[in-house]
Amino acid sequence: MLMPVYGHIKANRRRTFFLFFFFALLFLGVGYVLGLYMGDPYFGIIAAAVIALLILLISYYAGGNVVTSMAGAHPVSKEEEPYLYHTVEGLSIAAGIPTPPVYIIETDIPNAFAAGRNPEKAIIAVTRGLLNKLNRLELEGVIAHELSHVRNYDILIATMAIVLAGTIVFVSEAVRRSMWFGGRRSGGKRNSGGQALIMIIVLILALLAPLFARILQFAISREREYLADAGAAELTGYPEGLASALEKISGQQIKEGPLDKQALQGLYIVNPAMSRTTASLLFATHPPIEKRIQRLREM
Repeated sequence: MLMPVYGHIKANRRRTFFLFFFFALLFLGVGYVLGLYMGDPYFGIIAAAVIALLILLISYYAGGNVVTSMAGAHPVSKEEEPYLYHTVEGLSIAAGIPTPPVYIIETDIPNAFAAGRNPEKAIIAVTRGLLNKLNRLELEGVIAHELSHVRNYDILIATMAIVLAGTIVFVSEAVRRSMWFGGRRSGGKRNSGGQALIMIIVLILALLAPLFARILQFAISREREYLADAGAAELTGYPEGLASALEKISGQQIKEGPLDKQALQGLYIVNPAMSRTTASLLFATHPPIEKRIQRLREM
């Protein structure tokens, strides 16, 4: 088990570098084209570089806080939730990592996620429904799964992908709006073929940006879920606990419910917008729940 885990950690570090590189290139490209449109491509590149650097730093150092805010999670103390904290604490010791702060999302829909950049700066978030609807062994399975993500450094690329994807969608929307209103105000001044071509390129980039954001989310490999499931089984010594939890959790998700936020779908232990259509399986953030349960029960 040790070699695959260390190999996975190295692979996630490579993916993180690719994520930085792809995001920087995308921003610089958009900045260059916008600079051409405004008549100063160098200014566009410099402005894009500064913005990209700030966003990358925020996603790396404050990504966990951004994610918990997006999820509507609030921190709880050991005194407030001793049952949950003791579970997290005991499994963290078994995993050989620091005990992360614990957050709760106040919804009856059972689910959980981990976020942050490394084991020292990680957080674990669970819903109120998870605490109320799972027994002790099932809860341990879920917490062990999330701690495996922490130990494997999955959380770094997952957290950064969410922040960067959200930024790309926001920027694309801002570009579309500025091009629309800017074009209406200054149509008479920018009728040359070159300016029209640049405008088309910018609009195409803005329209394709959500697709790029989705690609960033797919950087969170589905294989990481299988590895985290295996890690949970190793930590607890009881694969059936997580298998039973996955059955309960998957049967209680609500599409377009309080947890169904597209940017966060890939972070949860079970996708809050579960669907079994062929298209959804092709572009799914998680492997099929039946296969995950089958693998656990074959251990």
